[in-house]
Amino acid sequence: MKFQNFGLFQRDQNALNSVLINPQLLLIVMAGLISLGVSIPVLAERKSDVDRLISTNECQQCNLSGANLAEAKLEGADLLGANLQKANLRGANLKGADLSSANLIEADLSGADLRDTKFQSTTLRKANLKGADLSWSDLYQAFLEEAQFNDANLLNANLNNAKLQGTNFCGATMPDGQKGGC
Repeated sequence: MKFQNFGLFQRDQNALNSVLINPQLLLIVMAGLISLGVSIPVLAERKSDVDRLISTNECQQCNLSGANLAEAKLEGADLLGANLQKANLRGANLKGADLSSANLIEADLSGADLRDTKFQSTTLRKANLKGADLSWSDLYQAFLEEAQFNDANLLNANLNNAKLQGTNFCGATMPDGQKGGC
C-alpha cells in the first residue's frame, strides 16, 4: 500500500516538474486563464449597456466602446459621460442627444444626424464625422484634435474653446456658413 501511494505521488511530482521546467507553457496557460476571466465580464457588461441604451434611450457613464450602433435610432439619447471609444455610429440618428463629457476617440460618426446635440467637453480625437450634420450642436470645450469633418454641416454650431489642432474641415459648412478649406 505504501508503494502505491508513493507511485501516485511520484506521477504528480513528475507532472509538476514538467510544468515548472517549461515556464513558457506556464506563462501561456496563466495568460490564457487571466484573459478569459477578464474579457468575458467586459463583453457581458458592454452587451447589457447596449441593451439598456436601445430599450431606454439612456446610458450615462456606460461602456459602449467598440459597440456597433450603425443606423441606430437614438434621437434625444442621454449618453452623458459614456465611453464610445471606437464605436460605430455611422448613419445613426442622435439628434438632440446629450454626449457631454463622453469619450468618442476614434469613433465613426460619418453621415450621422447630430443636429442640436450636446458635445460639451466631449473627446472626439481622431473621430470620423465626414458628412455628419452637426448644425446647431454645442461643441463647447470639445477635444476635436485630428478629427475628420470633411463635408460635414456645422452651420450655427458652437465651437467656442474647442481644441482644433489638426482637425480637417475640408468642404465642411462652418458655423458662419463659409466652406472649410482643403
